Amino acid sequence: MQPREIAALLDRVGSLDGRIDRQLVDEHLAERAITRWTEALAEVPATLPDGSWDVGRAVRGYYEQRGGDNSARYRPIEPHDILAAWAPHRAGLMQRHTDPAPPVDPDNVAGYLAELRRSRAAVATGRAAPVEQHRELTGGDVRPDLAERLALVGSPIPPAVRQQLVAYRPIRAQREAAVAAGRPDPLAVACTWCGAPVGQPCRSRRLNPAGEARANRRRSPHPSRLDAAAQQQGVAA
Repeated sequence: MQPREIAALLDRVGSLDGRIDRQLVDEHLAERAITRWTEALAEVPATLPDGSWDVGRAVRGYYEQRGGDNSARYRPIEPHDILAAWAPHRAGLMQRHTDPAPPVDPDNVAGYLAELRRSRAAVATGRAAPVEQHRELTGGDVRPDLAERLALVGSPIPPAVRQQLVAYRPIRAQREAAVAAGRPDPLAVACTWCGAPVGQPCRSRRLNPAGEARANRRRSPHPSRLDAAAQQQGVAA
């Protein structure tokens, strides 16, 4: 904040706290207070354009004594109280900022880092809004032509590549082979016998010394799971 903003802020505080108001009556004390507050709050904005931050609200929050905090009864507000209120808001801004690549040659390491620091400092002090490019990249609907092509090929992975992955994804390969052959995919449903969830293979059930059933080694799908998958496919069809 600038000295004129600090002067307006202290005038507002004085209307809430007679202790501050009495300090402002003396010209020299008022000048010293404005200087001290300006130095302490140089990197704290008075407001943000989106209305999410207003230093006046921070002052009011201090004097409302929220959560049983009675600090205002014993001392007037100080710059560190404003800093404490601004810190979590600043952290939220920085978490939203995605550090877009600056318009600087990346081979110019010093210039590139300097521009990154400049943009971060601008966001951290409220002089610039956080850049949230990830929303632009991931938001919106899928292009209709891409959705149609994906529906035709069935997978974004080319067939030759999927064949090479068979050795590393045997369970997935078995599922794809079953679907391609028109057979039900047993892993599309949970197994009510061994408790295997959707997508996970069945496991053999053995009794431990306490007589409790334990699922351990993988095995082929239980008959009840095959029946459930066939029934689901029949219903879906």
